Amino acid sequence: MLAAVRNGIHGIDGECGGCLDCATCHVYVDEEQASSVPQPGEEELELLSAVSGERKPNSRLSCQLKVTAPLDELVVHVPARQS
Repeated sequence: MLAAVRNGIHGIDGECGGCLDCATCHVYVDEEQASSVPQPGEEELELLSAVSGERKPNSRLSCQLKVTAPLDELVVHVPARQS
């Protein structure tokens, strides 16, 4: 989320600044990479239940995705709307 906001990626608002409070950073993790990121925690799942865009099995809040070795890049798709 921070990388997207800092680089002006359209569609990832991140209104709460990554505090796991608003769900305006909802993304779809590329299906081929979905198993490469840790599963969402309870708080993230709760917020995902109220996202504005369509919720899918690969829905995540980008503020909760950490790109670390060995995953040095992550492809995500932005939903049509965040709020």
